[in-house]
Amino acid sequence: MYYMSIFALYLKEKKMSVANNIKRLREEKELLQKVVANEVGLGVSHYSKIENGQREASVELLDKLAKFYGLSIDQIVHMDKEIPKEITLEDKTAVEQVRLISELEEKDKSIVFGIIETMLTKKKFKDFFQKNVATL
Repeated sequence: MYYMSIFALYLKEKKMSVANNIKRLREEKELLQKVVANEVGLGVSHYSKIENGQREASVELLDKLAKFYGLSIDQIVHMDKEIPKEITLEDKTAVEQVRLISELEEKDKSIVFGIIETMLTKKKFKDFFQKNVATL
């Protein structure tokens, strides 16, 4: 019974943490509850109860919120003190850039690598033509 009450307390605390994170995200963007509720397809009352910890956020809702805010579900659930804003690749080393690209979803990785491949192919053709024209 003791372990069950500790576990129940842990779950309640975790639920409040997620609720607080959801509320904090909205407030930092200076959005009204009704705006976010509308975006994720909930009534204002239902959304308000989620922010207040009276209802638990479903995975589906967390997914919609993540897409709305441009974050991952993990970033919403395990939010640290600072919400990530954006990543600038220019100030990263090549290794760090590749690591960040590798964290993208498969579809996005495919697009990025496709663009890089196209640019490299264009460069090879340009170099080839410049070299061959110079020999004429």
